[in-house]
Amino acid sequence: MSTFDYTSIGFYTFDCLCRPVTQIPPGGDTYFVEEFALAVSGAAGSAAIVAAKHGLKVQAVGGVGPDDMGEWVLARLQKFGVDTTHMAVCEGFSTSSSIVTTRPDGQRPALHKRGATAGFTVSDAELDRVLDSKIVHVGGVGLMDRMDQGRTVEVMAEAKRRGCITTLDVFAATREDLRLVEPLLPHTDYFMPSEEEAMALSGLTDLEAVADSLLGYGAGAVILTRGASGAMLRDRQGTRIDLPAFDVKVVCTCGCGDCFNAGFATGLHLGLDVAGCMRLAQAASAQNATGLGSQAGVASLEATMRFLETTPTR
Repeated sequence: MSTFDYTSIGFYTFDCLCRPVTQIPPGGDTYFVEEFALAVSGAAGSAAIVAAKHGLKVQAVGGVGPDDMGEWVLARLQKFGVDTTHMAVCEGFSTSSSIVTTRPDGQRPALHKRGATAGFTVSDAELDRVLDSKIVHVGGVGLMDRMDQGRTVEVMAEAKRRGCITTLDVFAATREDLRLVEPLLPHTDYFMPSEEEAMALSGLTDLEAVADSLLGYGAGAVILTRGASGAMLRDRQGTRIDLPAFDVKVVCTCGCGDCFNAGFATGLHLGLDVAGCMRLAQAASAQNATGLGSQAGVASLEATMRFLETTPTR
C-alpha cells in the first residue's frame, strides 16, 4: 500500500490577486479594487491543496526560492496537511510568483516571474519516496526547465513501471511546446490540458481531431477542459464523454483547470468510474471559480459532493 494517495510534481507559485481590474492605472496613478487575496497556485500547487482538502494524503514536489514568498508557500501547503519534504529551496532562484488582475468576467491576465519552478529536479535518491503514491500528477510542463530536459520523462516512465496512475497537465502556448509533451504521453494515463492548450500543441482547431492527435502520441486518455462549455474525454478504447459545465456565477477562473485535476484524482481515489471522476473534477473547478484565488471556493469533499448534487448545469 502506498504512503501517499497523490503526489503533485511541478509548478508551484505564489499568487497575489485583486479584482475587479479593467485596466492598469497610467503613470503613477492608483485605482481602487474591491478584493485582494494571496494563494498558492500553479498546475501542481492548486491541485495539491484541493486534493488535501478532499481528504487525500498528498505530497508536494517542486521548488521555491529562499525568500518570503517561498516561506509562505511552504507554510500554506503545510497548513492543509500537504507533505513538503520534497519541496526544494532553490538557491539562486526566487519563488515563482504572479500578480493576477482579475477582470469583472472572471478572466485573469497575469504578470508572472518564472522563478524556482525552473530550478528544481527529482534526484535518484528521492525517487522511491516521490513515487510511493497511488496517483502521480505532473503539472506545469514547459515551465520546469531542469525537469523538462528529460527528467520528467524518466520519472513518469518509472511511475508507470511501478503501477502508479499518472496524470499530466501543461503550460503550453505554441506548437513548439509539443517537443516537451510528446515524450511524456506514452507514460500518461490521463492527459488533461485546456482546449486552448491542446489546440496550441496539436496545431488543430477541431476538438475531435485535437483529441485524436494527442491520443496518437500514446496517452491513455485525453480530457479537455472547456470552461463554460464543460469537458470532454476521449480514450484509446473509443470512450467518448461530453459533460456540460455547472452553472455558477464566476468570480475568478485562476486555478480552475488545476482544481479540475485534483477533483479527477479524488474520483480515482474513491474508485469512481471515469464519468464520475469528471463530474467531481468539474465540481471542484466550478467551486474554485466562485472565489478569488486558487482553491478559494473549495472547502471539503463533503462540500464538493453537495455542490455536485445540488448545482444545475448549463
